[in-house]
Amino acid sequence: MLTKKIILIGGSAGSFRVVNRMISVFPSGYHHYVIFCLHRLKNIRNGFVEALSANARLPVKEPLDKDPVKTGTLYLAPANYHIMTDHGFHFSLSVEDTVNHSRPSIDILFETAAEVYSNRCIGILLSGANSDGAKGMEKIKNAGGTTIIQDPENCEIPYMPNACLRLFKSDFVLNADKIVNFIRDLK
Repeated sequence: MLTKKIILIGGSAGSFRVVNRMISVFPSGYHHYVIFCLHRLKNIRNGFVEALSANARLPVKEPLDKDPVKTGTLYLAPANYHIMTDHGFHFSLSVEDTVNHSRPSIDILFETAAEVYSNRCIGILLSGANSDGAKGMEKIKNAGGTTIIQDPENCEIPYMPNACLRLFKSDFVLNADKIVNFIRDLK
């Protein structure tokens, strides 16, 4: 039986500062699964992991296709690949068409994780300039998971959280500081 939670963090334009703060609060030995799906330039393959690793106490890694999902690592969706989880608790990568003009798509990660981890999912949607992530967050909510949306008033670009709020009622609407505290305090 699966007992660990999976924390799924999606963001786009305006989310990098919040993500950087989040990464710094995951302690070494963190016992939940963590996957970041962030929109970024598809043709720049180097530097992003290194930038995030600067403040991390856990290794930051872009998984390869069929890598197992493990605790103790902060996973980052590779540039220009959709990232999914499967029922064998492995990653799958895809170069299928973009979703919401994005690859990686937050919706694809959130939807596949909701199918596998159901009520163990914690979806966090941050600042962004399109609606990617809203449908995936709804899937997490319908699977019994927890949904957290960055307060649009606290976002650099509030379109992504607002798209989610138009679709359904999230469990939490929190500013960046409270999201960081939630992650830090999660048992």
